[in-house]
Amino acid sequence: MTNLKAFSLEVRTWLEDNCPDEMRQPITSDKDICWGGREWQFQSKAQKIWMELMAKKGWTVPTWPVEYGGAGLSRAEEMVIKKEMKRIGARSPLDSFGIWMLGPALLKFGTEDQKKEHLPPVARGEIRWCQGYSEPAAGSDLASLATKCEDKGDHFIVNGQKVWTSYADQADWIFCLVRTDNTGKKHHGISFVLFDMKTDGVEPKPIKLISGRSPFCETFFKDVRVEKKNLVGVQDKGWDVAKYLLTHEREMIGGQHEVAGSLTRPLHELAATVLGLDDGKLSDTMLRSKIAETEIDEWAFSMTLTRKLAEAKAGSSLGADSSMLKYYGTELNKRKYELMMDATGHDGLEWESDRSSDGKLARTWLRTKGNSIEGGTSEVQLNIISKHILQLPGA
Repeated sequence: MTNLKAFSLEVRTWLEDNCPDEMRQPITSDKDICWGGREWQFQSKAQKIWMELMAKKGWTVPTWPVEYGGAGLSRAEEMVIKKEMKRIGARSPLDSFGIWMLGPALLKFGTEDQKKEHLPPVARGEIRWCQGYSEPAAGSDLASLATKCEDKGDHFIVNGQKVWTSYADQADWIFCLVRTDNTGKKHHGISFVLFDMKTDGVEPKPIKLISGRSPFCETFFKDVRVEKKNLVGVQDKGWDVAKYLLTHEREMIGGQHEVAGSLTRPLHELAATVLGLDDGKLSDTMLRSKIAETEIDEWAFSMTLTRKLAEAKAGSSLGADSSMLKYYGTELNKRKYELMMDATGHDGLEWESDRSSDGKLARTWLRTKGNSIEGGTSEVQLNIISKHILQLPGA
């Protein structure tokens, strides 16, 4: 504990000295979130400096080994960094599917050459990744995917289509599930491959959503060449990699209320500013009660998420618990934004104005509905929970 206290003081001092003032301000637009990558346009000099300083420190991926761009810290030390960043309102220096999903998968299943080639650029924000999982006829049932991958000796040729590929039009590389064998059970014959989005034959097409924004894409592959060195794990056994990565994806989606908490003001502060206080508290007792309940649930879920991640770091398999984290975190995030809309009233529905940062709250509120679909629908998660956690009869 004494060591953690000393580390906390060290982190606090470093952040105070190095985090630019601009990076301590609330996020007002999507451009304020740094995704990195070859084509990334920094919103400001401060955003660039902040990402580079944190990457040099290894704190964009604190628990990754030093040789792969991390700081080699423990989960407890990582939590200290997050706590101290939250204390001063520091923005995340880098958001990345490479950090949240691909990184853990490569650390477990990748070869040493793959780790050295792909992980440091992720940690430095140089390469942006997207995920090629869902297909038009294989959404939550990923094992039914049909994207064909033919073995051509020293390379593969990929043909097919993915859908709901987040930010595929802005990504540099993709981690992709492909079908290398059709002869066995549907979970067999799947492989996990990596390739550059600039490869000939790759074509992403944005899908416009009700929010007016387009984070999702259809992605088409026509005779795409993938080098054999970019096969992760064993050919035809990519489902093992896919399941492991899905666990981390579901944790990421389930923990989005924490991300939102670092980007927006706490619920009670927002409500107090918008509605005002009567004798030191909100006059709307029903709203006040709902906000208190939600913030208590957020705290409890945060502790549960921290514990489960620590168990995973220690080598314990999360298994079906990842479905529980994904489902509950999704519902919590949706509930939080519903309350934000309740508190702001018709002002929160503004769609296009400088005052509302081009409808940021309304668009984000609509975006939270997608949490119940991505990473496996809520219906699928409930089925897994009923069967493997609650062990209900007939499940």
